[in-house]
Amino acid sequence: MTEPHRNLKSLWYVVYFTLLLWVIKSAEVLFGLELSSLAVHPQDFNGLVGIIFAPMLHADWEHLIANSLPLLLLGALMVYGYPVSKWKTLLIIWVVSGLGVWLFGRPNYHLGASGIVSGLFYFIFLASIIRRDRVSIAIMFIAVFMYGGLLLGILPWDPKISFESHFFGAVGGAFSAILFRNQDPKPIEKTYDWENEDELALEYSDETDEYWKR
Repeated sequence: MTEPHRNLKSLWYVVYFTLLLWVIKSAEVLFGLELSSLAVHPQDFNGLVGIIFAPMLHADWEHLIANSLPLLLLGALMVYGYPVSKWKTLLIIWVVSGLGVWLFGRPNYHLGASGIVSGLFYFIFLASIIRRDRVSIAIMFIAVFMYGGLLLGILPWDPKISFESHFFGAVGGAFSAILFRNQDPKPIEKTYDWENEDELALEYSDETDEYWKR
């Protein structure tokens, strides 16, 4: 399978996962299910299950919509810019976000994909600073233009929002950006004829100067 086909397949996985969130919420509403017990509940051993399931649960439709759009965009940017490390990064963000909330979060039920979203954003942001190639920088500008407010999402500005999920998701994303900084291939830098001509002219000038010194 060629690289473009692998990326397209991975992009569909992002779409499928987002659709799964909608299926879960729809089932919860239609069948009167109460799934909050599957969320992360800090310092409660029964709440450990939330590390796995909490990102797939949402409090209401507004909560789900708010997470779906950035999840799709940032997921697509990850697939395009970081084809090698994308799944490993997602796994680290998922685990670090949930475990961090369980260890240090407030004693409430924490649920939603916002920790994943925050982690993807911080990965893209920090990876561009580390790698400094044109693709990673372009991806970072798109992410910041669309969701730059996520930079401040790790702060406790609203008691109703799990800033802990945002914070530890960001920690997982930043850690992954450092850990996998050399795993994804950088784009090949193009060399233009006029650049070669400048180099030849410089070499000729140096040789000429050396000749006149003799």
